[in-house]
Amino acid sequence: MTVIYGHRGAKGEAPENTLASFQQCLAHGVSRCELDLHLSRDGELMVIHDPTLKRTTGRRSKVVEHDAAELVTYDARKGGPGAVSPCPIPRLEELFAQCDFEHWQLEVKSASKVRSARMVKAIAELAERYNLTDKVTVTVTSSSREVLSALQKHAPHLQRGLVAEYAWLDPLKVAQHYGCHLLALNWTLCTPERLLKAQKAGLHVSVWTVNEPALMRRLADFGVDSIITDFPGLAVNTLLKTA
Repeated sequence: MTVIYGHRGAKGEAPENTLASFQQCLAHGVSRCELDLHLSRDGELMVIHDPTLKRTTGRRSKVVEHDAAELVTYDARKGGPGAVSPCPIPRLEELFAQCDFEHWQLEVKSASKVRSARMVKAIAELAERYNLTDKVTVTVTSSSREVLSALQKHAPHLQRGLVAEYAWLDPLKVAQHYGCHLLALNWTLCTPERLLKAQKAGLHVSVWTVNEPALMRRLADFGVDSIITDFPGLAVNTLLKTA
């Protein structure tokens, strides 16, 4: 059965990558989520997609230019749906403490070799502190070779995944090169042939971003392992509830 991941929580229903968004995802009975991470100036893992604050908070600066204590005071609901109250940028630790997801896809954006190592070590430490390493509850994903290399070197016990948006390099070969367990494919790359080949190689294939019911059903019929969607409630109604 195809399982459902909430994209940045429930991005289509609440401001992305905020506690409200992840709580909305859980309210639909969806216990898997995907989110994005950047480091604050003082080295804390912050849940935000862009390296800059402009799109979600309106502030003209970069995440890395602020300490975590500042970032958690910034309202990140700009341009997001369905929020009447402020939605601060959360620390990853806050979500681990307050949201009972059975699986987390943690996407780390491109970073330098030094920064990749810092982020990977921080994720490993936090996952251990919240006892998320005994079970398969965390997969760290990235399109960055630096990040995937850092995962192999500094946190080989954590599952890792390749995020593939373009087909100019064979995603399956890259995923296998870095010992990935998961392949997060842009849905346009998910042909039945590529899907079957990846699954035969032992990869969990997670497809993003899937928001239309007809596409959800088509990809589920293909046999994808999971879909990542902005509308987890719609996905539940489409894939899990019979008419």
